[in-house]
Amino acid sequence: MIKRITVEQLRLGMFIHELGCAWMDHPFWRKTFLLDEPKDLQIILSAQIKWIKIDTAQGLDVANASVADVGGDEDRESVTETVAITPAQDAPVAKTAQRRSVSQEAAQAVKICAKSKQAVASMFGEARMGRALNCDDALPLVEEISNSVLRNPDALISLARLKNKDDYTYMHSVAVCALMVALARRLGLNEAQTREAGLAGLLHDIGKMMIPMEILDKPGKLTDAEFAIVKNHPSEGHKMLLEGSGVGEVALDVCLHHHEKVDGTGYPEHLGDQQISLYAKMGAVCDVYDAITSNRPYKSGWEPAESLRRMAEWRNGHFDQRIFEAFVRSVGIYPIGSLVQLKSGCLAVVIAQTTNSLLTPMVKIFFSTRANCRIQHEIVDLSLAGCQDRITSFEDPAKWGITDIHELWSGVADTSW
Repeated sequence: MIKRITVEQLRLGMFIHELGCAWMDHPFWRKTFLLDEPKDLQIILSAQIKWIKIDTAQGLDVANASVADVGGDEDRESVTETVAITPAQDAPVAKTAQRRSVSQEAAQAVKICAKSKQAVASMFGEARMGRALNCDDALPLVEEISNSVLRNPDALISLARLKNKDDYTYMHSVAVCALMVALARRLGLNEAQTREAGLAGLLHDIGKMMIPMEILDKPGKLTDAEFAIVKNHPSEGHKMLLEGSGVGEVALDVCLHHHEKVDGTGYPEHLGDQQISLYAKMGAVCDVYDAITSNRPYKSGWEPAESLRRMAEWRNGHFDQRIFEAFVRSVGIYPIGSLVQLKSGCLAVVIAQTTNSLLTPMVKIFFSTRANCRIQHEIVDLSLAGCQDRITSFEDPAKWGITDIHELWSGVADTSW
């Protein structure tokens, strides 16, 4: 039986079915759990939560507490709502959302990144300790990420790329989730399929929790023996998901097969093009893009545009061509954060995609190559009919001594989440 109670009635031993707040305001990453830790009770009592739903079939009922604890029968009737228990329903991916600019969505994306890091770190940490996963707990996170991508696909995807080396494993999962959602929408998948793709992206690297930390975070080149251990992570992750609950076939497939290549040289099963599913092909592209654009313990990430150029060189053997082309359309030929030189001789950073053409994004001009100095920022939409400027080349920020490229496009100086 599900009962709605006031926060004052909450006691250790009760099973939390729902906290009366949005997931982003939720003090925990999991949406349902047994309240068995005093510190968790104090966190709830100190939070801005007015009501809670408990599941009396899995934990204590209000009636198990003393009358002094919950008040008299008359008071109890006024604050306790009993409802019939029904199977939990997956939160749907939003069908529509008001479109926002990158700058408008960036503030919310920062909050989602911070909460997502906490959630994935907790979930993966529990997996490392051998606790079985309940994938339903991850659905609110997937929904938040999906809704942000719907409002503006560039903000969260670009911000999640700015992970630091220590957070790579967790934020990589968040970034791949967002990339999978954006790619699914680009491919025209329906809402249920998009949600499955997002969940698969979030869980695709769960098997890395079975890799010793000294190997996972090794700053130098791996030995052959160490790389063999790393290559086991798809199979280990697949086993972990099978032992959990709430996991679907898409997440299982992507977890096991996101390192397969269309030419059959991937792992763990050396599948060929026709043997690899649509979702696994999507996972392969999203996984590689975020990996090579991110700072790792052993190397710095490539710039987004350079990453796409290199991926284009690999695509015949590594990626499905149709999937890769759709992916490029979803992130743009000049992805957010790319440094470009314009015909006018100015340097600019790409801050948004436009609907007219992948070749004419919106940019923020900030540097004159002729004067070799910074200039007053100017935002220019290269897709406008009267615009005379155009992109002539990609540029390396290091070549020009530009160290704040991320802050220039995102407005976010601290990306430690």
